[in-house]
This record gives sequence, structure tokens and C-alpha cells, in this order.
Amino acid sequence: MALKITELCVNCDVCEPVCPNKAIAMGPEIYEIAPSRCTECVGHYEVPQCIEVCPVECILVDPAHTESRDELLHKYAELTQPEKTA
Repeated sequence: MALKITELCVNCDVCEPVCPNKAIAMGPEIYEIAPSRCTECVGHYEVPQCIEVCPVECILVDPAHTESRDELLHKYAELTQPEKTA
């Protein structure tokens, strides 16, 4: 599953730099997580780094984007593979 940031976000700026997939960016009002890039840190860390650093506990599993650990590993592999050059 991808993660999401709730409206409790205080824009403290600590989650964005710790995301290894660059899935977190500032949205119109609060930080947002791109589900297409979020692997819950599977492949990088044992636990999601954004959740580890969030001081207000506003990052939750997004039920709209459910994925198994294998699917998250596949996404991790796609996101980290070197770009092909022609």
C-alpha cells in the first residue's frame, strides 16, 4: 500500500528529504505522497522513513492504493533500475 499524509500535517518539512523514492512533495496546502512512487520504503528500509520522522503522526496507509509486499518490491525495482540508453 502507498502511504498518504492527512490534513493534520503541519508542513514541518521533515518527511520530504527522507523519502528514498522522492514520492513526497509540497501540495497546494500540505505535503502529498505520489502513490506511483511510494513503496513504503520497501527495498530501502525496514520501516517507512516518513512515518519515523513525522512529529504529528499524520502519515497513514492509503486504503485507496493497496499493494502487497511483492508489488511494492516490484515497484521498487522499477524505480531504481538504471535508465536505458540507446
